[in-house]
Amino acid sequence: MSQMPACPQCGSEYTYQDGALYVCPECAHEWSDQPAAAEEVRVVRDAVGNVLQDGDSVTVIKDLKVKGSSLVVKVGTKVKNIRLVDGDHDIDCKIDGIGAMGLKSEFVKKA
Repeated sequence: MSQMPACPQCGSEYTYQDGALYVCPECAHEWSDQPAAAEEVRVVRDAVGNVLQDGDSVTVIKDLKVKGSSLVVKVGTKVKNIRLVDGDHDIDCKIDGIGAMGLKSEFVKKA
């Protein structure tokens, strides 16, 4: 019978295997014995191919209707201090006069 590894968090020897993970019953820590795979680096690009990063400023390149409102984000609106997120709309930001909203990177260019 193979020896179970001790918990890396609390050092408990009472660990057990649950599928592909090891579990510690004392501290509820779960871990894998497999080396961590290189995390997939997600690259977000604007409409012209520039790489976007958190904190960048961007300019809107198309009139965008705000869903659920009669407001419109006009062409040329500058958005400062963007935050990249996962999902359909990959930019979270605040736009003056409108407030917090999500934008798609295909409708902006890096300023």
